[in-house]
Amino acid sequence: MTRVTSLPESMTAIAIREPGGPEVLVPETRPVPRPGPGELLIRVAAAGVNRPDVLQRMGFYPPPPGASDLPGLEVAGTVVAVGPGGDPEWLGQAVCALVAGGGYAEYCAAPAGSCLPVPKGFSMAEAAALPETVFTVWHNLFERGYVREGETVLVHGGTSGIGTTAIGLAKLFGIRTIVTCGSAAKCDAARALGADLAVDYSTEDYVEAVKAFTDGAGVNVVLDMVGGDYVPRNLACLAEDGRHVTIAFQRGAKVEIDISQLMRRRLTMTGSTLRARSAEFKGLLADELHRTLWPRLAEGGWKPAMDQSFPLAEAAAAHARMQAGAHVGKIVLTV
Repeated sequence: MTRVTSLPESMTAIAIREPGGPEVLVPETRPVPRPGPGELLIRVAAAGVNRPDVLQRMGFYPPPPGASDLPGLEVAGTVVAVGPGGDPEWLGQAVCALVAGGGYAEYCAAPAGSCLPVPKGFSMAEAAALPETVFTVWHNLFERGYVREGETVLVHGGTSGIGTTAIGLAKLFGIRTIVTCGSAAKCDAARALGADLAVDYSTEDYVEAVKAFTDGAGVNVVLDMVGGDYVPRNLACLAEDGRHVTIAFQRGAKVEIDISQLMRRRLTMTGSTLRARSAEFKGLLADELHRTLWPRLAEGGWKPAMDQSFPLAEAAAAHARMQAGAHVGKIVLTV
């Protein structure tokens, strides 16, 4: 293993003491990871907080085999070591990385293929807010939903990390966005970020709002993280040849739909999870993002909406803020 400087033997990390509320997140002393073949060791400057971290803390989303038991799916920092046979040119580089776990720590091992340079003009906190949501939105909206310039998408959870990222990337590529939010204030925030229409689902019927906004035509893609009884309503929002992409199911995984709708209107339903996908797949996705999106980020085309930063030791407070649902954009931990 090649190193920039000697590494400490131990580090502070945030562990999940037992399944439960935010208070079960506790600082622990852990050995500093040693990168294996194809991996880099990152001295973490910031780590993103995401909904899957909350689900893992509650006991509903165990890490995939071989992944760290520590929460944290995205980090930004400096490469301080490379695994056996790795390219020493990585050493000292500022990177952000998608990881399968282990991000809530002072050091994190990451597959080299899932690491991307910190874009020009981005702080470490902003860079840490990129991988999980950008990889997710890009794969599901642009690849699985194959949205194109001039089309219209419906995104639920418009002020979440996924929602704000979807608004930003859609705007960057000439796609109109309709989002749903839970309050008038959040709708205002979504519009300020570039949403073409924001619907307050607590007071409005989003299906009717979509039909009115699109003159009855409907949207081309729905990016859904709600599931449950939203799914048939989402299908009613789709235009002919529309695509429905599921990435979560906060209102339930089982739903009844009218299959004849799919046939008559030539609809497509798909979905995915990212965490358990192979390092090879994530590396291909990272390479595509590096070629297509990263140049635009370096030109100042878009930055993630940042909500609040918390010190690593205050991970419980960060989770409490996410669960309260008051945040707009990304929550990050700083080291």
